[in-house]
Amino acid sequence: MNIIDIIAQKRDGNALSTEQINWFIEQYTNGSITDYQASALLMAIYIRGMSRNEIIDLTQAMADSGDQLSLHDVADYIVDKHSSGGVGDKTSLVVLPLVAACGVPVGKMSGRGLGSSGGTLDKMESISGWSGELSLQQFRTQLREIGIVLASQSADFAPADGKLYALRDVTATVSSIPLIAASIMSKKLAAGADGIVLDVKVGSGAFMKTLEEARELAEIMVTLGKDAGREAIAILSDMNQPLGHAVGNALEVREAIATLRDHEPPADFWEHCLLIAAHMLYLAGKADTLDKCRDLVRSARDKGKAFSKFRAMVEAQGGDIAQVDHPERLPQAVMEEPVYAPRSGYVAAIDTEAIGWAGVHLGAGRLTKSDRIDHAVGLVMPAKIGMQFAEGDVICTIFANDTEKLDKAHGAVLGAVSWSDTPVTALPNNYGTVP
Repeated sequence: MNIIDIIAQKRDGNALSTEQINWFIEQYTNGSITDYQASALLMAIYIRGMSRNEIIDLTQAMADSGDQLSLHDVADYIVDKHSSGGVGDKTSLVVLPLVAACGVPVGKMSGRGLGSSGGTLDKMESISGWSGELSLQQFRTQLREIGIVLASQSADFAPADGKLYALRDVTATVSSIPLIAASIMSKKLAAGADGIVLDVKVGSGAFMKTLEEARELAEIMVTLGKDAGREAIAILSDMNQPLGHAVGNALEVREAIATLRDHEPPADFWEHCLLIAAHMLYLAGKADTLDKCRDLVRSARDKGKAFSKFRAMVEAQGGDIAQVDHPERLPQAVMEEPVYAPRSGYVAAIDTEAIGWAGVHLGAGRLTKSDRIDHAVGLVMPAKIGMQFAEGDVICTIFANDTEKLDKAHGAVLGAVSWSDTPVTALPNNYGTVP
């Protein structure tokens, strides 16, 4: 076999065999295939798509490219969650402590930002000293002792995905259903989760722009999980506006901490976290109805147990606890500028992807693999679809460390918001589940 023939085969719209997919993953993982050749194949897959069997083969090959983790010596049942990516999506920072505080161990391996969406590791690294780089033994010990781990994807688990994940981010091949499904599920299968809650975003700020696309992705991933003997459910959640208010790493950490401490968090963000956490508890058998699981989640937050779990996780992974207790000590930008409503009316639509890219261009994300994150910059945008504003009201605040980037972000925010003279119906938080 050779990579040129495989690229040409997929370029021409033909299916790849199990043997070809296995060979590609093996050769790319060991460095025999270059990034530019892998990029060509990714683009061919992006354009031509993959059959169900190809996606299954790709997922399994990526999961098998490294070690398989079993944590049943630590806990009887391991539950995990994953988001398909969104703007302002800091859900893991809240949900993991909530679930752990309810007595269900959560060991999660997370990634960095992709495209216009932020990455969980990038957000957590806003906390001085915090590190997601854990050995397998450290991962196990922390999960056993405090019931919560948030780590970077180990090079030993699905290493093929680690390489392809970074490559997709800088080759405009992120929003491919086969590549998203294989990336997410290969990591979940390799990491040994028994129950998986999939948060599949849909809308202008998601990789899946339509409900049909999101449902297709959700069905594929749930099927992949169940075929591998895992329990899986997908929630189709709205991403036609940023989740919560904050977009940008330290800003999102502050919002997550406020949510755990019940300091008047954005209603949409708390409701979303409540739903995801309740489904995770339900899979783990903590209660026999979803409503009872919601009650457990609320109690964990209201009694301060979830915040304590977050604090313990940060401390165990070397983070500065003072920044958790006093979030104002997190990185702060030198410039802060409000964006005013250019007219009176109702917010009719938000180009959420444009908001996400505004954050990336401020420095909150990466345009190349080597870019360094500026943890302080970003936006806080309380404006939601259906809300009414008067001309001159603040619809967003930009935090920046560069004047030129600030000016561009200001224009991007104004261009991303559409207005209506008549009332607009607010959007739902989610569009149901795929069992």
